[in-house]
Amino acid sequence: MSEGSPARHLAALIGDDNVVSPSPREYLGDASGAPCGRADAVALPGSAEQVAAVVGWCYAHGVPMVPRGGGTGFAGGTVAEGGVVVALERMVRVRAFDPLLWRIWVEAGLRTAELRRIVRESGLFFPPDPGAAEQSQIGGNLATNAGGPHAFKYGVTGRWVTGLEAVIAPGEIVRLGGPSRKDVAGYDLKSLLIGAEGTLGIITAAWLRLIPAPEAAHPVVGFYASVEAGCDAIATVYGSGIEAAALEYLDEGALAIAAAAYPGSVPAAAFMVIAEADGTAGEASRIRDELCQALSGGAVAVDTPDPGSLWRWRDGVSFAVAARKGAKLAEDVAVPVDRLADAVHLTVEIGRRHGLDAVSWGHAGDGNLHSNFLFEPGGDGRARADAAARELLLAVVELGGTISGEHGVGVLKRPYLDMQLAPPLMDAMRAVKRALDPDGLFNPGKAI
Repeated sequence: MSEGSPARHLAALIGDDNVVSPSPREYLGDASGAPCGRADAVALPGSAEQVAAVVGWCYAHGVPMVPRGGGTGFAGGTVAEGGVVVALERMVRVRAFDPLLWRIWVEAGLRTAELRRIVRESGLFFPPDPGAAEQSQIGGNLATNAGGPHAFKYGVTGRWVTGLEAVIAPGEIVRLGGPSRKDVAGYDLKSLLIGAEGTLGIITAAWLRLIPAPEAAHPVVGFYASVEAGCDAIATVYGSGIEAAALEYLDEGALAIAAAAYPGSVPAAAFMVIAEADGTAGEASRIRDELCQALSGGAVAVDTPDPGSLWRWRDGVSFAVAARKGAKLAEDVAVPVDRLADAVHLTVEIGRRHGLDAVSWGHAGDGNLHSNFLFEPGGDGRARADAAARELLLAVVELGGTISGEHGVGVLKRPYLDMQLAPPLMDAMRAVKRALDPDGLFNPGKAI
């Protein structure tokens, strides 16, 4: 560490063992495939007070900060371009756990899967289930307001938050909400920080609501000869008033790539719909039967696989697709549910126009597609995928949808946000940014 480097100054504040320089590559990128950035130092604070010390020094010296969770994001939201990476991986304490009151207070670096294991031991359930649960951290999930398959019934991460602790400019620790389940005093600043991708402050801890764990869960899988038939089945689930816990899909291309590992038989050239029933043993059985009936209309086949095997397989779809060509560009878009079939077809058609294989899967009940453009590393594949992605984003907005359903905007989608939001709304967002981050040092260049 050079005498005047940020690393030297930060080490004096939070300890030599909590600052790394030069910055290791694993702290400079994410899962999006965006080129790794650069940073003057990586800070590894172990407490909110240490986060405040880092923020205070950076704000006093005009040094940008990039908050970082598990690095599993797909929008380039944690790619640094200079300054200090503030990695929260050491902040993993459970500060309070009240099982009889269905609540827990955890630090931002706690991994999603670990949180779910802790509460499950007391018969409780934290419903949000974004991908990469063994790597993703609660702070990162809050920064992007992450979803997951069971968001169809239970909602995204922000729905389960009653309070936050955060560090805001110029280095102040603040509490927004808390263990109370109701709080309408003043503006809802808690919800403003959730989903802000670290551009307004750094979330250091959260109070989370819990519920009793479902006694049983039963998936039902339908296979269809066309996109339209599958989307009709999804509409039938809606129209029948069935409270499914999850409602997913895989298009023909994605299913063909991942079919070999599916825990059952897969018909040829099929569109897949995954639904799940949960609740008490009686409720789950009743809803499973209702789902079987709803998904049977027009189906080539209906399956009821083991839930653990099914969801492990579903978690691996992205890896199987990435391995097909060696690289992929993953887009996270959402449309009104009645336009899902249009968006599934558009993904394939746009890929074809750019000379790319394209597939999609995602959260059908939320109209949320993970559209993937596949290419071989090297050559102009990434450039063609970028062009295809831009065309897809434009088309999705025209369908009444959004350029990001759950992965955030980051740096990769920032140039396209004004395609969706009118100038007055963009101006309002910039005004919020200036109010909470007047020097523009929190995750600059991201989101807006």
